[in-house]
Amino acid sequence: MAEIIKSIISNVLTAFYQPFWFALLLAALFMLAYKAYPSAKDAARRWVEWFKTDSSFRKIFLLAFYTALILFRTLLNRNIWANPLCDVLGKWWIYTPDGKLTTEIIENFLLFMPFTAILFWCFRDKLLGGGVTFFKTVWCAVKTVFLFSFAIEMLQLVLRLGTWQLSDLFYNILGGAVGGIIYFIAYKIKHRKE
Repeated sequence: MAEIIKSIISNVLTAFYQPFWFALLLAALFMLAYKAYPSAKDAARRWVEWFKTDSSFRKIFLLAFYTALILFRTLLNRNIWANPLCDVLGKWWIYTPDGKLTTEIIENFLLFMPFTAILFWCFRDKLLGGGVTFFKTVWCAVKTVFLFSFAIEMLQLVLRLGTWQLSDLFYNILGGAVGGIIYFIAYKIKHRKE
């Protein structure tokens, strides 16, 4: 059991460590485009100023950073596959049929929990409208993660980067739904105190 936990922790941390600096740079560049300014020096100065003073800028930066992490993990840091449809069903358990431990389903599940929570944190009013209800939050999380994850899977298929797998789609959506639930609980706790 300790070996399983050690392997899961190691694989999850590696999945976030490898793309960290690339994702940070990509998110910073995205935010520069988001708040375009005439010169690079002025843009850098303004960027730091916005980051210090504008909470919505920091939220969107975090969303851009995490989205870049996801894209790096799922598309940008992948080897080309000869047949991206070789394992359409994918892996549904932490052990392969030959008894080898794999953490792929746990990684897929955990990948979209923070994404959904950060997305709602940034764009709650646009995504959920006036009221935040449990059903609306979870349904919106499921729809959003399905579309995003399906787009990633289709890009993997078309670009031959990784394999197209139903299990990836399922566990990404499940993780996104749990992220929506976490956001809903945090939102209700915060607004109960006000």
